[in-house]
Amino acid sequence: MEKVDLVGMFMLGLLGTGHCVGMCGPLVFAFPGRTGRFLSHAWYHLGRVTTYVAVGALLGGVGALLAGLTGMHTKADVASLQVWLRFLAASLLALLGLIRLGWLKEPGWFALLNPERIPGFKRALSGATDSQGQAVFFPLGLLLGFLPCGLSYGAFAQALGTGSAAAGALLVSAFAAGTVPGLLLLGTGAAAIVRRYRRPSDLIAGILMLLMAAMLVRKALQAIG
Repeated sequence: MEKVDLVGMFMLGLLGTGHCVGMCGPLVFAFPGRTGRFLSHAWYHLGRVTTYVAVGALLGGVGALLAGLTGMHTKADVASLQVWLRFLAASLLALLGLIRLGWLKEPGWFALLNPERIPGFKRALSGATDSQGQAVFFPLGLLLGFLPCGLSYGAFAQALGTGSAAAGALLVSAFAAGTVPGLLLLGTGAAAIVRRYRRPSDLIAGILMLLMAAMLVRKALQAIG
């Protein structure tokens, strides 16, 4: 994994701020935002980032698991599998990038990934609504990290291409770190400005996803050559 990959993931999260504000902004206002305390936001984002990193590690580890199940033990075998994982990740990234650009319609299966289907979601939601504490926003952030989001799915697709749990977690943590500043700005007047430029933000994120897909294809072709 190269430094440019981490920078690209961070920029995907940072430059996708307009999308994040439109997607998660109402939730931030409705839950940690209603307390007016920084720690509430910190707990919420810590939970959300934890979910992102865990999913990245899980998907990155899929490659290692597949290598074990298919009897791929040599470096050449693992490298061959990683090539195909990169092609798969590039395809997913390109698809999500085209959706973000508005060239393709968002698939219906996005709606099937609603966190309300997760056991305990309603209990955590009600706990965050009723409680005056701040740590209660951590489990809520954990659950809302599963919200259907093209940006996070793009990050997860990139993690899939690594074939390594550690690399997948590291890549997604860079993306997650990029999403935090914009959402923290929700408590300031800057949020209105960010929301106003959501469409340009989506366009930038879509272009970044397509560039990442192209980079994955290039790495896969280099490995073959």
